[in-house]
Amino acid sequence: MIADLKKTTEAKMQKTAEKLRTDLAKVRTGRAHTGLLDHVQVDYWGSMVPVSQVANVTLIDSRTIGVQPWEKPMVAKVEKAIRDCDLGLNPASQGDLIRVPMPMLTEERRKDLIKVVRNETEEARVAMRNVRRDANDQMKRALKDKDISEDDERRGQDDVQKLTDKYIAELDKQLADKEKELLTV
Repeated sequence: MIADLKKTTEAKMQKTAEKLRTDLAKVRTGRAHTGLLDHVQVDYWGSMVPVSQVANVTLIDSRTIGVQPWEKPMVAKVEKAIRDCDLGLNPASQGDLIRVPMPMLTEERRKDLIKVVRNETEEARVAMRNVRRDANDQMKRALKDKDISEDDERRGQDDVQKLTDKYIAELDKQLADKEKELLTV
């Protein structure tokens, strides 16, 4: 019973750490990467689909993303979708290739992005603590129902705390890496 609880708790903590990793990847630094356009949606014959489903997204160089729609009429729609997304990008089309240059970040913008990153990390820490609380509550309930002994409950809580410490340290490492990346000019 405690082993199953630890397994599900660890899986939930792993998902939280993974979600933070993907959220932090969306925060734009001065460098280009194709994952930046993953959440940009394009109107494709009446339905909204990600850019990657209507175009080939590649890196032209370290500061430019190339987007090549598979159908000629989609060039204008893809360009408009990239311009209208919340990333502050200014795409320019050259024939059937859309070039998306990454603008340089100002010092002020870097500091704002660091605040955003810290806030995202804090939300992930809160999620971790909630997972820990839920696991501890389940163990207390099992103890109350006499499904486990007090020693098992204490050991289980210690194990859950160790898992929490491990994953919060991982979150802190992700935060430190992203801050370093943002401050690199």
